[in-house]
Amino acid sequence: MRKYFLVLGFFLLAAAGLPAAGLKVVATTGMVADLVRRTGGERVEVRQLMGPGVDPHLYKPTSGDASRLAKAGAIFYNGLNLEGRLGDLFARLAGQGVKVYAVSASLPAARLLSPEDSAGFHDPHIWLDASLWAEAVPAVVAGLSEADPDGAAVYRANGEKLAADLRALDAWCRERAEVVPEGQRILVTSHDAFNYFGRAYGFRVIALQGISTVSETSLSDMAGLADFLGERQVPAIFVETSVNPAGLQRVAQDAGVRIGGELFSDALGEPGQMAGGYDVGTYDGMMRYNLSTIVAGLDRTKE
Repeated sequence: MRKYFLVLGFFLLAAAGLPAAGLKVVATTGMVADLVRRTGGERVEVRQLMGPGVDPHLYKPTSGDASRLAKAGAIFYNGLNLEGRLGDLFARLAGQGVKVYAVSASLPAARLLSPEDSAGFHDPHIWLDASLWAEAVPAVVAGLSEADPDGAAVYRANGEKLAADLRALDAWCRERAEVVPEGQRILVTSHDAFNYFGRAYGFRVIALQGISTVSETSLSDMAGLADFLGERQVPAIFVETSVNPAGLQRVAQDAGVRIGGELFSDALGEPGQMAGGYDVGTYDGMMRYNLSTIVAGLDRTKE
């Protein structure tokens, strides 16, 4: 009887157009995993390599990671050197026939940023502009469709809906940002992750560290930032969940400004984690939480 139901279940899955086991995918960060899950739907089983609070700039792959990646039906990563220490492993796996895709591959080069201190590399923090993140969807659709051709129509339909949802999220973010007067939109954070966010939503972004958290902060950097905060009368600065807050806390103390909250930059929250009324374990919830936290923190009536 058990065998009968197993066989019946297989045929029901086939009739529904679903693979019996599902396409097994490994994604690096929470943001990439969210993108792949929403595009893949029920056809795809996604395993996330880096959990909440993990800094992808500093992540060191384990032997277990290498084994999981080698067995994956497809691998999706951000690219643009975000997962620096995994780059060589991805290249090696691709050479061995493993399907490896960078979600940034579908982005127009003209929309990528290369700040002065980035040593000629593009800024990898593309997800912090929801409209730009929508343009990463075609790379996911193409990758899933290549790995699972039978699901191509499903991935295309899911991708179209996801891109529309991300554009609606972008519109919400733009409207929410306008609550802060333009001259007061100064966003000070732990590291230089919010350049795309600043460009999209009209904030001047200043960070204690560079684009990669590998860089170190000097005492002169902290003193200079404290002086700037005093001169511009910035009411609050923001630490990040995936970056050691000590340096920015020292700056806040020296400048006499408050910490306006903890932002999610390089990682999402725990699955189902609620903060400020939003599920920060999802990309959509993370973006809404970040924007709301920044707007509330820069409210000068709280001084």
